[in-house]
Amino acid sequence: MTELTIIQNNPHPHGVHGQHSHVPLRVDRATLAKRRWRGVAVDGREFGFDLDEAINHGAHFFALGENYYVIEQAPEDVLEIPFATPEQAARVAWGLGILHFGVQVLPGVIRVLEDPAVLQFLSREDIAFRKISCVFLPLSPGANLSHDHHHG
Repeated sequence: MTELTIIQNNPHPHGVHGQHSHVPLRVDRATLAKRRWRGVAVDGREFGFDLDEAINHGAHFFALGENYYVIEQAPEDVLEIPFATPEQAARVAWGLGILHFGVQVLPGVIRVLEDPAVLQFLSREDIAFRKISCVFLPLSPGANLSHDHHHG
């Protein structure tokens, strides 16, 4: 059995560079939204988190020798909606906002979690999309973690 290392306060969000080995701790987005949780890095080292605020994908949270431990958020299934103009992006974002869905905005695309209400909106408005699996980083980190109402 390995020793549990407790991580308190909030570690540096990013930024260990150079000749260091990065050891990922892979975790889903719902867990990352919590302040208290446990996880195991790929090298088997176990961590307990007791944080002031949620930690994010890419954060370096612990160092031991040449190893720097980094949070690696698990990919999830999302809908990717391409847009060619700011007007198209605004139309899609407005519709998703009415549905109370968090979005990730990237050059040329908007990403959102797959949901029946989103699919209905996209179909009704004849908006093209594709399904992909990726690390989803919505504008608000806790977006859609407990989304339990749907518009019809």
